[in-house]
Amino acid sequence: MHALNKNRPLRRIMLASAATVSGIVMLLALKPHTSPTVITDSVAQAPAPSSSASASPGATGGSGSSGSGKSGSSSTGTKTVTGDTVQTRWGPVQVKVTIKNGKITDVTALQYPSENPRDQQINDYALPQLRSEALAAQSASIDTVSGATYTSQGYQQSLQSALDSAGL
Repeated sequence: MHALNKNRPLRRIMLASAATVSGIVMLLALKPHTSPTVITDSVAQAPAPSSSASASPGATGGSGSSGSGKSGSSSTGTKTVTGDTVQTRWGPVQVKVTIKNGKITDVTALQYPSENPRDQQINDYALPQLRSEALAAQSASIDTVSGATYTSQGYQQSLQSALDSAGL
């Protein structure tokens, strides 16, 4: 016998309802693809002065001279630059780069997606790999970490903006 037999109208109603609910669930679960965008408003630029302020205690100079010393010592000395905040599908990504004598000596993720345990698990795995890639490459030309594509793209863009700000 056929599944949609006219002698069993309740079965037809149940199958039609199940198909409708399944279709609606699939449509609601669909998320459009969005590429990472760079936030360049005053909110993203606000951390930049704080990073130069945090660099001033290490410089052992006055806070007024550390700002001018930071821009003048691009090939010698140590400076810390904060990259732009990049808004990804799963949340913002922002990095801070420490440069000594023209070489990248440290990369720290200031912001990254951490809304839920899955984000934390992915980024606990991805961020150390991205950091070591950046230190090895000495540029923002780093490989994307599998499973953390959006975070990797945001990391690369924020790193590139920090290196551009540093003049590298």
